[in-house]
Amino acid sequence: MKYALSTILLSVILLACGSPKDIDNDLATAHPIATSIDLTQIIDDKAPVTINPGRFIQDTVIYRMPRIIQGSYAVDNFGKYIEDIKAIDYDGNHLTVTKLDDNTWQIVNATQLDKLEYFVNDTYDLEISGGLAEDIPFSPGGTNISPENYVLNLHGFIGYFESLKKAQYTLDVTAPATFERTSALQNTNIKSSPDGTKITTSYFAPRYFDITDNPMMYGKLDVEEFMVDDIKIVLSVYSPNKKHKASTLKEVVAKMMEAQKTYLGDINTTSRYDIYLYLTDRSQGQPKGIGALEHHTSTVAVLMETYTPDRIAQSIIDIISHEFFHIVTPLTVHSEDVHYFDYYEPTFSKHLWMYEGVTEYFAQHFQVYEGLLTPEDYYKVINSQILRSITYYDDTMSFTEMSEHVLESPYQKNYSNVYQKGALIGMCMDILLREASNGNRSMLSLMKELSSKYGVEKPFDDDSLISEITEMTYPSIGEFLNTHIVNGTPIDYSAFLEKVGLTFEESKVETGFVQSGKGSVFEADKDNDILFFSSNVSENSFWVENGVLENDIIKSVNGVDVSYDTARAIIIKLYGAKLGEDISLVLNRNGEEVIINTKMTQAYTTKADLVENKNATKSQISLRNAWLNINPNRENSSERSKP
Repeated sequence: MKYALSTILLSVILLACGSPKDIDNDLATAHPIATSIDLTQIIDDKAPVTINPGRFIQDTVIYRMPRIIQGSYAVDNFGKYIEDIKAIDYDGNHLTVTKLDDNTWQIVNATQLDKLEYFVNDTYDLEISGGLAEDIPFSPGGTNISPENYVLNLHGFIGYFESLKKAQYTLDVTAPATFERTSALQNTNIKSSPDGTKITTSYFAPRYFDITDNPMMYGKLDVEEFMVDDIKIVLSVYSPNKKHKASTLKEVVAKMMEAQKTYLGDINTTSRYDIYLYLTDRSQGQPKGIGALEHHTSTVAVLMETYTPDRIAQSIIDIISHEFFHIVTPLTVHSEDVHYFDYYEPTFSKHLWMYEGVTEYFAQHFQVYEGLLTPEDYYKVINSQILRSITYYDDTMSFTEMSEHVLESPYQKNYSNVYQKGALIGMCMDILLREASNGNRSMLSLMKELSSKYGVEKPFDDDSLISEITEMTYPSIGEFLNTHIVNGTPIDYSAFLEKVGLTFEESKVETGFVQSGKGSVFEADKDNDILFFSSNVSENSFWVENGVLENDIIKSVNGVDVSYDTARAIIIKLYGAKLGEDISLVLNRNGEEVIINTKMTQAYTTKADLVENKNATKSQISLRNAWLNINPNRENSSERSKP
């Protein structure tokens, strides 16, 4: 990250249990920071947290909450949700605490510091009805404190002392005895209160990273545990209106995970995987952001409770499978930026095309390869990714540059393209690798080689990855990476798909008045306070027939003046316009006024579908069969060969 933020670094030495003898800093970090969260003492929807670091011999120390978390390419500022922070000395008196910024507190006279106490406000309560507020963490990375459910993404509750990032942690979570509780964090003890109404569960974390990497869910949960080969799956479901149960979702999760395990083969980095699934009805206090956030051995996912069983099953396959595939990258294959992540002022790797893009490619490709999706349906996925990528994002932007500067403009608004173009990059590389190796290598086999070369504890050098991949593979791979990922040259997808005997077949289809086959025909410019016709207008027959041109500025519609602020309302009206209605537009075309008076007639556009080329060669068909795991003697496209 390139923000110019001052970082206050102070050397802090920790003495275990107030021991007077001097010890070096490495030994100090071996003594755990004792933390606790008490869910039985919620006040005004806020949870009390206590942090006991042991005894400092440094007079001034810094305590931080994460400003940014791994896997979330946005500034979250979890310190904003900390309230009433107190530094208490060994006599029970309050020490001076100075808030330096949203996420940083300075404590003086720290040699007398016994513990920190504060309250944590959850983020779900702050999400607005129309969706996430701009400065609120994405729901799967957020926190929830409610009588029935607690989403304990611990990066929202527990911080770190600046110079003790390598310190071990203990964590005690106290909750009503009636609560279900799930976490993959190492459990060291369970203790009931004398009256049996409370249970305190004790956990251990080797370092702060393990605190942030192991979310928890407490409350009235529905939990199912089952085995998929040698992996224990723990599925924790919260459905506020009891519309879905873990027992009914277990089958789709098991089927998905079995297919993923088969697809991955000998890549296996975990013996347990937790899925925390919050099914929201989006009412007040419930999350609004749909998606998931990955961790090494778990994922937190938010889906709609109103989804039908079929839709929720497909959402689980599409979203949660993506998170599970992160065990390959970046959880196993990653750069130093990821391995030594700074929660306050991180730097970002250049290789989001791999971390998110290749992961999304695997999440779609495994479905067709393992028979969960027909080839024809997979072609629709590819087609949709191509259309979204070239329509909504800058197709000439360098992916490595975007990745490295992902928090900055104009790169941040192009981040989501990692799930479109990033996945397509993975697809093109997969096809190239299979072609160059006569079907013996693939994108998955390359990731396995990188996993063997590096692994969880050994990061790669960010600037060297592309040259290393080129040396490990073929010149064509290096040329592709440098041309399309580094330099940002748009990809001719038809050239790569032709290698596997696929082609685009165009047809004329009906469309509305605000869309074409390439996206919206309108574009708004806030700086110039205008609404104008985009390049997509050439793909909408109604506007073409009435003489509209790209970049025509819309001054008025049916006598109503158009500006940036009124653009949304105008577009909504045009979206709902009926055939036969009169319409009058005043346009500004290069300084000249153009008036259009007409009736709304049916609009058409050209649709391009990805289909199998009837004239494909035997070698193209053979490569396609290997790529999609299709039985060459099939009677229909969904018949598979054995993996």
